[in-house]
Amino acid sequence: MKGFTMVKLLEKTAPKKSKITRATPKAPAAKITKRKPATIPSIQNPPADQFPAGYPIPDADPNPVALRPTGLPKTFRTKELEASFVHYCQLICPETKTPEETALSVKSLLASDIDFMGNADFSTPDLEASLFADKRLLPISSDELRRVKTPDLPAHLARLCETKLLTPEEEVETFRRMNFLRFKANELRLELKSQTQIQNEKSRTTKSVVEKNRATNGWTVRRIESLLRAADWYRDRLVKSNMRLVISIVKKFVNSHNAFDDLLSDGIVALMRAVDKFDVALGFRFSTYATQVVRRNSYRRVMENQKERQRITLSVHDSGVDISDEHRASGMSEIRWEALRGRLSNMLDRLDRREKLIVRARFSLGGHRRVQTLQKLADRLGVSKERIRQLEKRALDKLRDMADVSPIPESDL
Repeated sequence: MKGFTMVKLLEKTAPKKSKITRATPKAPAAKITKRKPATIPSIQNPPADQFPAGYPIPDADPNPVALRPTGLPKTFRTKELEASFVHYCQLICPETKTPEETALSVKSLLASDIDFMGNADFSTPDLEASLFADKRLLPISSDELRRVKTPDLPAHLARLCETKLLTPEEEVETFRRMNFLRFKANELRLELKSQTQIQNEKSRTTKSVVEKNRATNGWTVRRIESLLRAADWYRDRLVKSNMRLVISIVKKFVNSHNAFDDLLSDGIVALMRAVDKFDVALGFRFSTYATQVVRRNSYRRVMENQKERQRITLSVHDSGVDISDEHRASGMSEIRWEALRGRLSNMLDRLDRREKLIVRARFSLGGHRRVQTLQKLADRLGVSKERIRQLEKRALDKLRDMADVSPIPESDL
C-alpha cells in the first residue's frame, strides 16, 4: 500500500510540474517583447545610393554629437561645425593606423607643401560662422544631388554633365570653402612640423610622454587628411559643374589627327589646374578664366601632335629609297627626258614667284624631295588653303596654255 500511495502521489504532482514548466518561459518572453530597439530620429538625407562617390554617408542624426578624443585640440571654433568635422573625420580617417604608419604619414605630410589661394579673411575669428552658416562641413542635400538631364549628348558624356551649374553666389562660396579648408590643413601641417622638431630635440622622454606625443601626432594627421579630403570634395564639385564648358571647347579642335577623347582628357586636367589656381577674390567668373586655360591647352596639344606627325613623316621619308633620274627615264630616251626637263624649266620661269613655288612643292620638282600639302603651303605663305588651291589651278592653266602654243617637235623626241 505504501508503494501504491507513492505512485498516486507522483501522478498527482506530475501535472503541477508540467504547468510550472510551461509557465516559466512566459516570464522572459514577456520581458523580451517589452524591450524595443532604440529609435533613430527621422532625417531628410537622401538615400545612401545617391551620395557622390567617395563621400561618406552621414549619420542618421543631422547634428551628430561626435566625440573628439579626450585631451586633444579642437579644429574649429564653432561647436556645431567642430562636431560635424569630427564626425566626418571618424568616417574618413578612422583611428586604425599603427605607430609606424602614423610616422610615415607625418613624414609624407612634412615633405610636401599644401597649395591654396590665400585670403586675408581666413585668419578672422568670425569667418567660420559666416562661411559655414549651415554649420555643416559638406552641404549635402537633395538639391545638391539632383541630376541634370542633357539629352543632346551621348550617354557617356551626359553622365559627365549631370551636376547642376552653380550660381555666382554658390561658386564664390565653394571656392572660399575649398581654399579655407586647405588653409586650415596648412596651419595644422606647420603645427605638426614644429611639434616634431620639439619632440626630436628632447633626448630623454618618459614612456607616458611618448604615448601622448604619438596620440597628438596621430590626431593631427587625421585632421589634416580629413580637411584635404573635404577640400577635394569642393574641388570636384567645381570641376563637375563646368564639364559642359570643356566639352564645348575641345570639340572645336577635333579632326582626323586629334581624337575627341584625348582632347577631352587633357581639357579635364587643365580644368582641374584652373580650379586650383583661380583667385575668386579678383571678382571674375570662373568660366572666363577656365575658357582661356582649356583653349590654350587644346591648341598646344594640337600643335604638338602636328609637330610629331611631321617628325615621323620626315623620318620615314629619310629612311626610304629615293627614285633616281635613271629610273624615271627608263621608259623614254635620254634626249626626250632632257627636252622635257628644259622645256618645263623655261615654262616655270614665266610664272610668278608664288605660282612657281606652289607647282614645285606640289609636284616635288627641283629641291623639293616630297610633295607638300595645301595646308603646309598655306601656313608657309600666310594665306588660306583655298587660296593655295586657286593659285595652283591658275599656274597649271598657264602651263597648259604654254604647252599648246609651242609644243615639242616630234624630231626632238
